[in-house]
Amino acid sequence: MAKVDFEIPKLKKYPEIPVVVEGTMAHSSPYVAAEKFQVQLDFPGGNGEFQEGWKEKAIEKMGELLGKYRSLQVFLDSCVKCGACTDKCHYFLGTGDPKNMPVARQDLFRAVYRRYFTFAGKYFPKLVGAVDLTEDVIKEWYSYFHQCSQCRRCSVYCPYGIDTAEISMAAREVLDHIGFGQKYCNEIIGKVYKIGNNLGLPERALADTLEGLEEDLEDETGIAVKVPLDVKGADILLVTPSADFFAEPHVDGLMGYAKVFHEAGVSWTVSSHASEAANFGMFIGSYENMQRVAIRIREAALDLGVKRIIFGECGHAWRVAYSFLNTLAGPWDFLDQNYPIPQHICEFTHNLIQDDKLTFDKSRNDDLVITFHDSCNVARASRMGDMPGGQFTIPRDILKAVCNNFHDMAPETIHEHTFCCGGGGGLLTDDLMEIRVKGMVPRAQALQDVVDEYGVTNLVAICAICKSQFAKVLPYYGMEMDMIMSLHQVLSNAIILTGQIVDDDDEAAEDAA
Repeated sequence: MAKVDFEIPKLKKYPEIPVVVEGTMAHSSPYVAAEKFQVQLDFPGGNGEFQEGWKEKAIEKMGELLGKYRSLQVFLDSCVKCGACTDKCHYFLGTGDPKNMPVARQDLFRAVYRRYFTFAGKYFPKLVGAVDLTEDVIKEWYSYFHQCSQCRRCSVYCPYGIDTAEISMAAREVLDHIGFGQKYCNEIIGKVYKIGNNLGLPERALADTLEGLEEDLEDETGIAVKVPLDVKGADILLVTPSADFFAEPHVDGLMGYAKVFHEAGVSWTVSSHASEAANFGMFIGSYENMQRVAIRIREAALDLGVKRIIFGECGHAWRVAYSFLNTLAGPWDFLDQNYPIPQHICEFTHNLIQDDKLTFDKSRNDDLVITFHDSCNVARASRMGDMPGGQFTIPRDILKAVCNNFHDMAPETIHEHTFCCGGGGGLLTDDLMEIRVKGMVPRAQALQDVVDEYGVTNLVAICAICKSQFAKVLPYYGMEMDMIMSLHQVLSNAIILTGQIVDDDDEAAEDAA
């Protein structure tokens, strides 16, 4: 755990509304994207410097977005300052900065909108809180709109359903168009265009990685479980976050997918052209870049001739897939219409469990006491299965099928009320470590409560960003980094493959079960 130069909040038995401290996070800003990263995304360079005509370009872009997204103007016009959202943001709860209240963060954008796009704001600005767009305003936008993980928790409690995430996306898109793009997100999107995934993992390295996983799987099970790459004519294209190829606990989840596909007897493949489920175009609010990333999935599906597309464990990738994929890259009429388009790996696995096609030895997970983190984009921007709330029940059903010790966190911190991990929305970068650590306070407290009450040993998530954030930040709150697990990692522990070599201890456990 790296040393930090900020105070780490203390976890408390009962949640408290923090003392308001004006400007306490005003210093927090991510690195600005260099011109070479901006140009790859069709944005102007600038390297964080104000260029000639920046103000006119920003106002023009605001007007374009207001015309393009009717919801944006509705959200900007409909707030009545009721205060329902003020204590719902994990970043406000962790920092006490009033501009991290969702309504106050919205107002940074709303004040400029009123000045240039409303009658009252043009002629009576002080009466309606309208402000001129200045360099200081842009700097404030760049700071505080990168202290929003676009988790949408505030929108659950807003009586008008105002979506702060959409306002944050709009602000970031304006910033990109005047040369103030965020280095982390824009550099990653550029890697996808150049290589095919966020990590910049080239085809040859990917092939070597998957071959290594096949060796590990055979050593573990005695069975030649394959992790295929670029297999034409396969039935299923797996689109998964590139973290699944690289790091724990992500890669353990990928091994779990492979076991499930093997036992189901289906043919499947990964694509080197579209070896990334994540779509950071959403984080920066750029529909055009979202589409460019999504089109790679369509191209891979057509090239390989697959019939189905299944997404791995990634929160925002599932939101993009579930909510936008048909619009971004459809129609998908060349796929088998008898299956969901797209489908989540949890849906696929759950269906097999319901049909009694998978065998488990739950005792293999008896050393674990598990709880589950509902990732924001899955919980509040998608669903699974054929019923409302499936995104909550399906992962939990899988966990209960593969382990004996499961406990949920407090009801007000799960399902649609879930707290963000603190690293989503394009904030998973070390230059934003302070806001990441402080933003985890509500989730860390809820986790600590079940650790104390039930002896929980492990936290399971189905989001690549959540897993990375927890592994990095949990130690700041006195918990182990390997406490976080992939859902299909837990399943992988328990699944018994047909013909698998089972040692004496496992046979005894199966008999006892």
